[in-house]
Amino acid sequence: MEGISSDWINWFIDTALKEDVGSGDHTSLACIDKNARSKASLLVKDVGVLAGVDLAAKIMDRVDPDHTFTKLLEDGTDVNIGDVAFTIEAKAQSLLKAERLILNTMQRMSGIATMSERFAAEVEGLPVIILDTRKTTPLLRPLEKWAVRIGGCSNYRDGLYDWIMIKDNHITACGSISSAIDKVHAYLKANKLDLGITIEVKNLLELYEVLQHGGVTRIMLDNFELPILREAVAIVDHRFETEASGGVNLHTVRRIAETGVDYVSVGALTHSAGVLDLSLKILE
Repeated sequence: MEGISSDWINWFIDTALKEDVGSGDHTSLACIDKNARSKASLLVKDVGVLAGVDLAAKIMDRVDPDHTFTKLLEDGTDVNIGDVAFTIEAKAQSLLKAERLILNTMQRMSGIATMSERFAAEVEGLPVIILDTRKTTPLLRPLEKWAVRIGGCSNYRDGLYDWIMIKDNHITACGSISSAIDKVHAYLKANKLDLGITIEVKNLLELYEVLQHGGVTRIMLDNFELPILREAVAIVDHRFETEASGGVNLHTVRRIAETGVDYVSVGALTHSAGVLDLSLKILE
């Protein structure tokens, strides 16, 4: 779980269990002896990329320390219908308490990992990096960005705090591109911050203004038509990093990447990913 603190993981698991279990899993408490033990397996019912196995193990650690978790498949494995990702031997009540949290998180993460792998495959062989965005489910961002990495794509900024991104609304509020860049540099200096700076441009006129002024790390070329995008990349000529955004899907991403941009940011990695059908079945 590189990049995610154990404190956050524990907070997430405890909070999610509180949401689901509340005052108690009364069905299991009523039906199942508290000392009964069972074995369950995680069954794959779809085709895609598996993600969240290590999280499932952490969930069981919190729910029932006295359990045995046998991992059969690693995160990032290409899976098919009928594959078994892991088995768990634990108290039956604990298995049923953890079942929905394990499935909900793994299905969501696996859907994102599957989508990310598809985008990565579309640009195979090209010198481009596919980035995610902040278009994530509130409070689930660490897990969703982890799933993006499992699927073979990369993370952009974690939030508003770790990268400067000057977009059209910022420019409008500041009055101009040059003013926005200058104010950002003054702010970073005053607050002793060292952050990368991306600025969004919507046309070649804005691009020329950025090139004349300088002071940025990356230029985001937003919703450029392909011929104009190719022209813009040539105009920048590696003086700054270039990023394409807007209108990116599995059918367009390779053509966009072939223009020579360094990065392509894709909100669809998270906001349009489905789920991978999984099932946790008690065997005995």
